[in-house]
Amino acid sequence: MRKLLAMAAVATLVAATFSAPASAAADAPPPDSDFQKVTLDDFPGEPIALAVLPDKRVLHTSRKGDVRIYEPRTGRNVLAARIPVYQHDEEGVQGIAVDANFASNHWVYVYYSPVLDTPTDNPDTPGVNEGDAPENGTAADFAPFHGHLQLSRFKLKGNTLDLATEQQIMQVNTDRGICCHVGGKIDFDSQGNLYLSTGDDTNPFASSGYAPIDERADRNPAFDAQRSAGNTNDLRGKILRIKVKPDGSYAIPKGNLFEAGTPKTRPEIYAMGLRNPFRFTVDPNTDVVYVGDYSPDANTDNPSRGPAGRGRWMAIDKPANYGWPYCVSPTLPYVDFDFATNRSGQPFNCAQPVNDSPHNTGLRNLPTVEKAEIIYGYGASAEWPQLGTGGIGPMGGPAYDYDRTNRSETAWPAYYDGKPLLGEWTRDWVKGLTLDNRNQVVTVESVLPSFIFDNPMDLEFGPDGALYVLEYGDGYFAENPEAQLARIDYAPNNKTPIVKINAEPTVGSAPFTVAFSSAGTYDPDGDDLTYAWDFNADGKVDSRKAYPKYTYTQNGDYRATLKVTDSTGRSASAEFPLHVGPVAPTVQLTTDPAEGEPFHFGDVVTYQVNVTDDTAVNCANVTVTYILGHDQHGHPLSTAAGCSGSITTFIPAGHEGADNLTAVFVAEYTDADGSTGSAQVVLTPTEE
Repeated sequence: MRKLLAMAAVATLVAATFSAPASAAADAPPPDSDFQKVTLDDFPGEPIALAVLPDKRVLHTSRKGDVRIYEPRTGRNVLAARIPVYQHDEEGVQGIAVDANFASNHWVYVYYSPVLDTPTDNPDTPGVNEGDAPENGTAADFAPFHGHLQLSRFKLKGNTLDLATEQQIMQVNTDRGICCHVGGKIDFDSQGNLYLSTGDDTNPFASSGYAPIDERADRNPAFDAQRSAGNTNDLRGKILRIKVKPDGSYAIPKGNLFEAGTPKTRPEIYAMGLRNPFRFTVDPNTDVVYVGDYSPDANTDNPSRGPAGRGRWMAIDKPANYGWPYCVSPTLPYVDFDFATNRSGQPFNCAQPVNDSPHNTGLRNLPTVEKAEIIYGYGASAEWPQLGTGGIGPMGGPAYDYDRTNRSETAWPAYYDGKPLLGEWTRDWVKGLTLDNRNQVVTVESVLPSFIFDNPMDLEFGPDGALYVLEYGDGYFAENPEAQLARIDYAPNNKTPIVKINAEPTVGSAPFTVAFSSAGTYDPDGDDLTYAWDFNADGKVDSRKAYPKYTYTQNGDYRATLKVTDSTGRSASAEFPLHVGPVAPTVQLTTDPAEGEPFHFGDVVTYQVNVTDDTAVNCANVTVTYILGHDQHGHPLSTAAGCSGSITTFIPAGHEGADNLTAVFVAEYTDADGSTGSAQVVLTPTEE
């Protein structure tokens, strides 16, 4: 729409030299009361990414492999696919996107961790975790953990993502069995080029929060980001840009950072020098790429190591090198450091960075470092005080493209046209950015400051002009109580019904009669309501009563759905997960030391998992994950299998001295019926 507005502006200049000043109302955002947040899925698993289809169905993924579709017609959330994935640390399903020509080709793109033959933990050896890659050793020791992430596309047939139609497009190498930064986002520009963001796949925990550039010969290469983000011949720590062909292969569009055929480079690279560009969006009008890049963890500047952690937001309008792991900006370098001798060298030259790591397979001399448009730390920013203080987790969100011809009743107003959104995962807010014609940030403003954005994971404007939001919630590598898929409507004159659902009883085997309740459901405008219940998730209405009963004749897992519609046609839905038959397993996790008992990092924590189920318990299906809790987020450090074992706790060097650290243990068990139970223990270090 902005292209049309720009043409109109040129025509206006012919008739008048000066334009009339905008009204005060046009310069101010609509009040929060003009908007409404509508929950679409309250049970999204561990939410990772979303993509809105042209017909307003919404694809959303969980890290462990589930792909669901929210269906507005019925209010259901249908399981479209369960992709088998490798899981260790952050691995699993990452990004999802819809082809620009989806209406004709039905392609859906997914970036995920295929299972492969990577070692996993053996529950019969509780004293060792075979799924953890060694931190030190030889090339032969590290080789079994060489893997890759897979960019593929699949046909969506109705509400089924057909895994048999997979076209494998690209593989991005990874070093498995060790943390971190393997996320990725997929998006397209106006020319149909596919963009993929990739993390640096580097362990940050032995670098005191500064640049992870450990070059020691016996050290796992996963501790050196020079092999990935700083390597012109590697796809990690990058924004990649390709053109996918009909057969699933791809070509290289003109204008990437390195021309095809340049020795020691990958032509797919559009931007490099990124640490963890977990979320980005391509502007639909300008093709500028709006990227949020996660921060390192150092709390303070250190003259012998480099700057404290900085988050970055950039508007990438040309191929560039953004400096990681050598520089935060052209004037903010890290310091070269010898991990063998623990001695510092000189600050890196951001104008002429040099990659002389023995792990580097690319060019020695790298492109000059480009400055990000926004750089901020843990404390208040002098340049951008609107960002506040706290953790650093920038999420590059979409730019709204206002369309005056869009008749949707939920479309956002023209005020937000062209403003990229910046989400903050750790600070629970969304900001709107105003850019000038050089893509520099002019102003930063709060977007819906009275609304809750509980760890915003992904943001996307749909074809209806509404903002779709995937929220992770407060917790670690699980479906948190606050996790949800939601839609934020512009609704100044008419709101959507608020739906509540309950059921009694909730435990029993078929034939099992359940009394459902819509108590608490209401319309904010007082409109009359109609009810449509789907008890068995077959897409058909089973009852239109407010308080119906239903008898389940077969055991299984169900999502009873209630869709409520007001007299103006606005509708919302809610679901009630119900397990009919053998009860879901109950998991108890005990640790020594236990919660509240004296604990210090470095202690060996023994654990025992007790599972109560109505079928035989298989301890091989029990997993226990050790997570370093830090403020509102966590870093998974190890996953073990089995009902008992021990884990040696530690503080990764990048978090030494940090406040609010905890040792978190999460136990999960999935039984033969597919039902899952979990338990968590949080150990807080004892004050000296």
